[in-house]
Amino acid sequence: MKIVTYNINGIKARLPRLLEYLAEEQPEIVCLQELKTSDETFPAAEIEAAGYGVVWHGQKAWNGVAILAKGQTPRVRQRGLEGEPEDEHSRYIEAEVDGLTIAALYLPNGNPQPGPKFDYKLRWMTRLAARARVLLAEEVPAILAGDYNVIANDDDTFSVSRMQDDALMQPESRSAYRALLGQGWTDALRTQFPKGGVWTFWDYQAGAWQRDAGFRIDHLLLSPQAADRMIDAGVDKAYRGREKASDHAPTWVRLR
Repeated sequence: MKIVTYNINGIKARLPRLLEYLAEEQPEIVCLQELKTSDETFPAAEIEAAGYGVVWHGQKAWNGVAILAKGQTPRVRQRGLEGEPEDEHSRYIEAEVDGLTIAALYLPNGNPQPGPKFDYKLRWMTRLAARARVLLAEEVPAILAGDYNVIANDDDTFSVSRMQDDALMQPESRSAYRALLGQGWTDALRTQFPKGGVWTFWDYQAGAWQRDAGFRIDHLLLSPQAADRMIDAGVDKAYRGREKASDHAPTWVRLR
C-alpha cells in the first residue's frame, strides 16, 4: 500500500499533473494540501473518473485538504480540529480507508515571526497534538500526513543560515514537532533516511529547483501499529521538475 502526501499548490492549476501522477504511480491513498478551491468547485468528477474516491475540506483561494483512495471512497471521521471554534481555515480532514486511519493536514506557515501568524501556528500544533493523542489511544494503524511547514532538523534544509529566521525552523516549531514524535509517532522519511539531505519542497524563486536548494517539510507520521508495517519511504522528486508542477514533490510511505 503506497500512501502519498502531496501539496498540490492549487488543484485547478495542477489537475493535469495530479491525474498524470495517479495514472503513472497508482498509489492506494493520496493526501492533498493547498487545494485553493471551495467545496463546490472541487474537481471530484475528474478524480473519480481516474478511479479514485475522494473526500475534501475546501476553502476558496486558500488552504484546503483532501484524501483520495483507489477504488473506494474514504469514510470521513472529522473535518477540522477542535479547540478553536472561530478558526475557519480548512487545514485538517481525517478518514478511514481499509482499516487505516489517515489524516491529511496543512499546518500554518507562521511567517512573519514573531507575530499573530506564528502564534496561530503554535496554537494549531497544540490542537493537532491533542487529536494525535486520541488517535494513538485507539491503538490502530494511523498516519498523520501532510505539509507540516516545519524543518525539523538542520540537515532537512539546504541552508541553515538562509532559513534560520523563518517560522519553519524556529525552536518553538521544532519543539512542537518533536513533542508529536515523543507521543510515539514515527517520522517515516526520517526513519528511511536518518542522515537527512532529502528534500520535498523547492521554491519557485531564485532557481531553487535547478540548484537543488530545497528542504523537507512534508512528513508522514506513523502510529506504532502503522510503523510496524512500514517497508519503504521516499520522495517522487522527478514530478517537481515537470511543466507547471507544484513546488512540492509527492512524498510517500509504503506499508505491508
